[in-house]
Amino acid sequence: MPDFTDKLRPSQPDGPSTLAQERVQSNISTEELGKHLLSSDGFIERQARILPILQQEPILSKTKQQNLSRPERFKLGLARAKLLRRLSDEHKWSHDDYKMAEYLVDDVSPYFLHMEMFITTIREQASEEQRAYWLPLIESWKIIGAYAQTELGHGSNVRGLELEARWDGHTKEFVLHSPTLTASKWWNGSLGRVANHAIVVAQLLLPEPGSDRFVSHGPHPFIVQVRDMKTHQPLEGIVVGDIGPKYGYISMDNAYMLFDHFRIPHSALLSRYSSMNPETGVYTKPDQPALVYGSLTYVRANIVHHARLVLARAVTIAIRYTTVRRQFQDRDGDKRGLEISVLDYPTVQIRILPLLATTFALHYTGLAMRTVYQTAREDIEKGDFNSLAYMHSMSSGLKSLCTMLAADGIETCRRAMGGHGYGGGSGLIQLNNDYLSKPTVEGDNWMITQQVAGYLIKKMSAAVEHQDRAGDEMDVRFRAFIREKRAGGLLRGYDVLNNDRDIVKSFELRATALAYDAYEQRVIKKKNWNSLLIQLHKLSRAQSQSIMVTTFFEALSTDKALSAPTRITLWDLYRLFALNTMENEGYEFFRCNAVSQSDLDALPARIQYLMGRIRPHAVKLVDSWMIPDYLLDSALGRYDGRVYEDLFNRAHRLNPLNRITFNPNYWEDEIVKGSGVDGSDILSKL
Repeated sequence: MPDFTDKLRPSQPDGPSTLAQERVQSNISTEELGKHLLSSDGFIERQARILPILQQEPILSKTKQQNLSRPERFKLGLARAKLLRRLSDEHKWSHDDYKMAEYLVDDVSPYFLHMEMFITTIREQASEEQRAYWLPLIESWKIIGAYAQTELGHGSNVRGLELEARWDGHTKEFVLHSPTLTASKWWNGSLGRVANHAIVVAQLLLPEPGSDRFVSHGPHPFIVQVRDMKTHQPLEGIVVGDIGPKYGYISMDNAYMLFDHFRIPHSALLSRYSSMNPETGVYTKPDQPALVYGSLTYVRANIVHHARLVLARAVTIAIRYTTVRRQFQDRDGDKRGLEISVLDYPTVQIRILPLLATTFALHYTGLAMRTVYQTAREDIEKGDFNSLAYMHSMSSGLKSLCTMLAADGIETCRRAMGGHGYGGGSGLIQLNNDYLSKPTVEGDNWMITQQVAGYLIKKMSAAVEHQDRAGDEMDVRFRAFIREKRAGGLLRGYDVLNNDRDIVKSFELRATALAYDAYEQRVIKKKNWNSLLIQLHKLSRAQSQSIMVTTFFEALSTDKALSAPTRITLWDLYRLFALNTMENEGYEFFRCNAVSQSDLDALPARIQYLMGRIRPHAVKLVDSWMIPDYLLDSALGRYDGRVYEDLFNRAHRLNPLNRITFNPNYWEDEIVKGSGVDGSDILSKL
């Protein structure tokens, strides 16, 4: 039967012509900028090579997945994960190729923890003998692993974990036991239904010499088989399963797991940094206790690096859609003229364009975080632990700030797009729901900032006590601050409106001043730590914002290869990110003498001026992230601008609900016409 809607077209100017005009008006080369952003690790070539392979696979199509139930999505997720592993074998993909495929499919894999925290923990914390045994099994996927640290009662407070690993000297075994309900492992991805092994973090309990008492030596990682390798059923003494529905991660089997006096061999204790002699019972503690949490630092560094790509997706959708979407004529213009593109409203620009700038700030910060992590790991492998504290501090603070920027940014983009941003065609539902985990996973965003504050207070204490000792860049800055403070100075003349380097100095001064305030409160005045937590969180945010501004500035200062149009616009994005952040935190900058009152007063006008300069390039700037439509899965954000055609197609042709004829008569139990199925029948199938 003919459908007259097949011939209908959107009113003019339509999306394709609007985006085409936007791209023509900008003199930025998306190819040049895309290579600048993504070519260093082969990202562009890898995406172009792998995307066509994925698009040929029916099971990887995204057209119907939003209408599936959670059990169906989990089954689909596992089927997709298995297919990707087979494709990896077939095409001889590298690890980076495989990760690219996961990124494009954008369905969190039930195998995710196997190739992330499980294998990373073995590499970093297992002895040479343990690595020689376990790594071949992991890399060949003969076993599937997970990482079980967080418990029902403790997450960020790793030291408070309740699961016990008690040494039995008679049998030379550890006994894993969950003494309370809150000792249940919880949230552990890949473990609920899929993994057969896990890194299990438990309190190491060893007998006190000369007594019957056991002493805890803190949480330690153990490698434990949790399911039978043939039947895949939990081993005797283990209760494990999926925790149920969540905001997102619909295809991830986050787990609960409890142990009832479950015995594991002495060799299960990962013993690269700490060990226990099974014959003498003598325990050797790690030189650096923080090494036990190395896997967390690895994941935090990855989260920081990934935040740019997540926010870039939301901003790409928002900019393309608000360019195509038109609402109202100009009140002061021709009432018969075209309606205005939504992105031309300053009230929309102020929400989206600073986020566009943030994607670039996150990019350079992510690269810096990755470099710091890799360098620190190389040092640690050589036995040099000097960079460990800074890496841990930087990864904690940036994880907190960057995930907040990305998570809040996705929601800001959704709201700025109006009604259609709420719909299934936005492309933001799964992105938003999945990313909501990041502000709390691997450390709650407020709690982990204490680690940054503690590090900075120690650095400031050292600077006060040792004015003449050599040190790193932060030591030099802290000592200079102290000398000027003692001399009665610190009234700065930074020109943040006209000098890009002064912007960096302003952010550094604010962070340094807040670090000194925290030192004064904690060390000099002996204030209770808990009473300072809000102040310490602000210190961490200031330090992390300073890192972001500094890395953005340094990246643009050292890269001379970009063409003039691209370089000019990137500098505008740097200024927009920094000055918008400065305005939002204006009181702290002013209180720390990091910016003058007159410059603060001028910031709103300068920000609007910068947005006006960036606006003509907005579409090409998001194009430069080279995010394929397959990944976006968005009617609003598609590259060709066919927004309304796609929205209608999803509703009219792809929605399975519209192929069912329902019975609306309340006096009849039947739900679907002619089926005889009632509400009780539906419930019985759940």
